[in-house]
Amino acid sequence: MLEIIKYTAAHKKQWDELVAASKNGTFLFLRDYMDYHADRFTDASYMLLRKGKMEALLPGNIKDKSYYSHQGLTYGGWVSSTKLAATEIVEAFQLLNSELATAGVDEVIYKPVPLIYHQVPAQEDLYALFLNKAEKIACHISSTIYQNNKPRFIESRKSGIRKAVREGVKISETTDFAAFWNILENNLGNKFNTKPVHSLEEIELLSGRFPSNIKLYLAHQNGEAVAGTVLYVMKNIIHVQYISASLVGKECGALDLLFDQLINQTFAAVPVFDFGQSTEQMGNYLNENLIFQKEGFGGRGIVYEAYRYSI
Repeated sequence: MLEIIKYTAAHKKQWDELVAASKNGTFLFLRDYMDYHADRFTDASYMLLRKGKMEALLPGNIKDKSYYSHQGLTYGGWVSSTKLAATEIVEAFQLLNSELATAGVDEVIYKPVPLIYHQVPAQEDLYALFLNKAEKIACHISSTIYQNNKPRFIESRKSGIRKAVREGVKISETTDFAAFWNILENNLGNKFNTKPVHSLEEIELLSGRFPSNIKLYLAHQNGEAVAGTVLYVMKNIIHVQYISASLVGKECGALDLLFDQLINQTFAAVPVFDFGQSTEQMGNYLNENLIFQKEGFGGRGIVYEAYRYSI
């Protein structure tokens, strides 16, 4: 028999242990990551128990009369053990809906974990969404490389690599987030009048908590940081969280050399390299220049989706 209960801080150890052992969890679901911005969201995470043992968890928050899984994360959804069957995920949604209806919630906004993050197939939730008559409300396209069968770099990327080598660009792993954030914030501010999702203080906090999962690589020319990327490193996948280059970095091909090294050397043994989304406005706007750059390194399409259904 299954039961559903709300997460509390007393469950942190249990929660984190299931994330680590689950078939579709990533370190983004660990409470030390999720809770860094706990002040921004009304947490309403749930746990699914069988005979008192946790078999699945659902990171979530409530805003007004809507339940989100999760507003503060790129993806959410049920994270489950390998023992959980399809019928039990269907039941998990039924139990969740009952709890949320009692709490006065009218609708669920659900962002499933994309397939590329699954250790074991875990799309039972998509079937349950169909049964709940969910509608797709967002579809973001990401550019992803499977290392065992990757397209070659296009000629413009290769040309950039050669130029960066001639210009003396050097690549290194570092913790100098301030140098990279200066480049990143200038680019986002000048181009889009926006800021990074994380502040400098937040990314430094998170990288301190997860030094093996959050890594910064910078390209330097003549001792100056000219480009960089923040990577989220997981067992079977590398996810690019941020990319940016200064005007000098763009001119000298620094990003081309940087990603050549990361894809073909540093992380060549990791099965999947994901460049992240190139879309905005729930997927309705495609940044064609950005996706062209990512596809030039061999990235091909994977989608990050969101669904909505009424309770």
